Amino acid sequence: MDLTLWTYEGPPHVGAMRIAASMEGVHYVLHAPQGDTYADLLFTMIERRGRRPPVTYTTFQARDLGGDTAELVKRHVREAVARFRPDALLVGESCTAELIQDQPGALAAGMGLDLPIVSLELPAYSKKENWGAAETLYQLVRGLLLHDAAAQSPGAANPGPQAWKEQQRRPRVNLMGPSLLGFRCRDDVHEIRGLLKDHGIDVQVVLPMGASVADVMRLPDADANICLYPEIAEPCCSWLERNYGIPFTRTVPIGIGATTQFLQELHSLLGMEPPDPEEGRQRSRLPWYSDSVDSTYLTGKRVFIFGDGSHVLAAARIARQELGFQVVGLGTYSREMARPVRTLAKELGLEALISDDYLAVEAAMAEAAPELVLGTQMERHSAKRLGIPCAVISTPMHVQDVPARYSPQMGWEGANVIFDTWVHPLMMGLEEHLIGMFRHDFEFVDGHQSHLGHLGGLQAGQMTAEISADSEEQSTAAHSLTLQWTADGEAELKKIPFFVRGKVRRNTEAYARESGRKEINSETLYDAKAHFSA
Repeated sequence: MDLTLWTYEGPPHVGAMRIAASMEGVHYVLHAPQGDTYADLLFTMIERRGRRPPVTYTTFQARDLGGDTAELVKRHVREAVARFRPDALLVGESCTAELIQDQPGALAAGMGLDLPIVSLELPAYSKKENWGAAETLYQLVRGLLLHDAAAQSPGAANPGPQAWKEQQRRPRVNLMGPSLLGFRCRDDVHEIRGLLKDHGIDVQVVLPMGASVADVMRLPDADANICLYPEIAEPCCSWLERNYGIPFTRTVPIGIGATTQFLQELHSLLGMEPPDPEEGRQRSRLPWYSDSVDSTYLTGKRVFIFGDGSHVLAAARIARQELGFQVVGLGTYSREMARPVRTLAKELGLEALISDDYLAVEAAMAEAAPELVLGTQMERHSAKRLGIPCAVISTPMHVQDVPARYSPQMGWEGANVIFDTWVHPLMMGLEEHLIGMFRHDFEFVDGHQSHLGHLGGLQAGQMTAEISADSEEQSTAAHSLTLQWTADGEAELKKIPFFVRGKVRRNTEAYARESGRKEINSETLYDAKAHFSA
């Protein structure tokens, strides 16, 4: 395991904690050393929950290693069952405890306890958080359903996705994958519930968020599963399809096009009449803006996208097809989603960046020279250093990305939220540039007082100029590795609006290399302009 300042995913036992904390009546006994309880802070600080996750730690110390740590595990299992009286028990170990090889799951299974026990074997040195969450959900669902005698019989198989017609009822589905510490999962579930209700489809179980053990037992009664978050739910959905004949959707409803395709896919699975393909235009503001004259400002904007697999794929589709952006960088830290991300990158003429090294991502971002970054909390920091606008679209996230207000990513309202989140950084960047351009106007000269008092006048103009200069210096360091820009060349470049400045810089540098010039001054800039205008 690499020691790093930042990491995109935690170890797999944090993924298991996400599943346990998302459900009701499920408790997790984690064999771990003192200090691994830091994970509690993720839920109380990031999710701002009023209760700690349902986890009991063995918290062994160095002096315990000389004794019987297996007995320590069994004692904590007995105490957790007696105190919390869970309906199901998860038992696993952290990365440090894995080295001791106590096999806590096997120990708990041999204690004769009268409740379902799911043993988790999560290899901490080869797998990470999202995989751990997916494996935990799969093992929990599989263990509980196979624990039930009725569910083991062949007659328990689902009669088919169109059985609702024969039974004269509304079709019902399960929403699979939303969990705590996921990106806007709470609001996504609310939005998709409302969307399905409008189409006459009932939601039977949401798993794992808010689900109980009894809810898990009702999963086979659904006509279809909706795989909202493939990183977490796809293994479970695939198992239910193989063993119970329950089909599941492959389209994640993020964006106008994807939501329309999702509804078409679900209606087809359930044998329902096709939905209105124009519904998105009627219920979201994004298509209206994309058709307006104002949207031409966004056309061709260079965007760099990095995050978890699902949100990256969705963001690339929205950027290309719904906002007219040009995707100049694409990547993910989710190695389980590397194949579809590589496939999409190839279609875009790019090489996908599959990495969990944030410094490699920052270097790729600087090389691509985008005008907007769509990424995680870490890309927000990197983009700030590079002077590039950024919007967070994926975990890992900061507390500011878990708003108390309603802010989904999925469905029609999610498209509105995405539109605001992505476009506002570009608009604010334009505003800052215009302020810098007109800082010599009378409103900014020395002695003029704005309604802000001492912040007006020359001081405000100087502040804007200094910010602009800092951003330009960072950009220059990133993109002028072999060519030298002279002072008058940089001064002339700064007169060009920021939203085309990157393109002008790239064209000028390309022209300079072709012409064999090592320095770029104002004359070179004008020559390059004439060359590309010819």
